[in-house]
Amino acid sequence: MNVVLGKKFRFAAEVGESGPLCRVDLWAAGKWLTCDDNMAYVPQFRRDVLDAAARLRSGDGFPLPFAGLSAEATHRRLMQDAGDDESDGDHLLHGRFRALLWGPTTDNVTACLFREGDRLVLTFEFWREEHLLSHPEDAGAVFVAELPAEEFVGILEGIAAVLNTGPSGRRS
Repeated sequence: MNVVLGKKFRFAAEVGESGPLCRVDLWAAGKWLTCDDNMAYVPQFRRDVLDAAARLRSGDGFPLPFAGLSAEATHRRLMQDAGDDESDGDHLLHGRFRALLWGPTTDNVTACLFREGDRLVLTFEFWREEHLLSHPEDAGAVFVAELPAEEFVGILEGIAAVLNTGPSGRRS
């Protein structure tokens, strides 16, 4: 039995039977994020997801840093600045916004998270050459998902709960 949390056009997770490894499929903005590796190592993945939820629940997060730029343009600028050795500290700015740093299951995307009051803006792009060759429509694209912070935190906490007990309700 699988548990589905959230909405794929915003942010969603589908979690399979839990053990040391567990199938975790994630979607944002209608895109399947874990298309390269959807088998999560449960102890690490659960801890990382809970850490992200706790940070967000505490009010952590920063608004879009560049006035007048869209979320997509901000993502592109942060990625460009992160790769620019001559930037004047913007690489530190990039690190402040990094998101979905949940191990091999999500390392096929580069993602940023911005907080605008009680709403979150998640931006991401696929970077692996194999993915871009098999999904040319994703090459150069930055995807944007917006959702209430409480909804995102609830999904993350739901993922952790399922990974702790498994979809059947028994503790793993």
